[in-house]
Amino acid sequence: MKNILFFSLFLLAPILVNSQSEVCNCCSESHKAFDFWIGKWRVVNPNGSMAGSNTIEKIQDNCLLLENWVGTSGNTGTSMNYYNLSTKQWEQLWVDNTGSLIKLKGNRSGNQMILSSDTFTRSDGTEYVNRITWTLNDDGTVRQLWELLENDKVVNVAFDGLYSKME
Repeated sequence: MKNILFFSLFLLAPILVNSQSEVCNCCSESHKAFDFWIGKWRVVNPNGSMAGSNTIEKIQDNCLLLENWVGTSGNTGTSMNYYNLSTKQWEQLWVDNTGSLIKLKGNRSGNQMILSSDTFTRSDGTEYVNRITWTLNDDGTVRQLWELLENDKVVNVAFDGLYSKME
């Protein structure tokens, strides 16, 4: 009997260890808030012309959304997007092939993820904020709208693209 008990525990040990190691640290609802952006996308401008393609994948055990953008004009960029447990906000770090760097933070509200930069000053002395909004549409497409704000007013639209999943 003692041998059977020992043998049973020996067989169950890997199952018990594996079940404890399969804990997902980034599987909360907050961590899933931007999952609607995951996929391989064809992106068009408001006039219907092709803007580029974008691939967003979840990596690092569901802790990071990695974006890889390829524009039709040859511009490329990569962003890392993650939910920061300390600040209770989503954060994005974007770097592109022109050397541009943008840091954003914010949260999901309804069907939109809204991320904004800190205030920055341009060479003309005017202070601006970047605000990018991703809207999940009823048909599964996603609209990305990048606005430049001055005193909380939109003064420029830097990008307006409609994402459609590639088959």
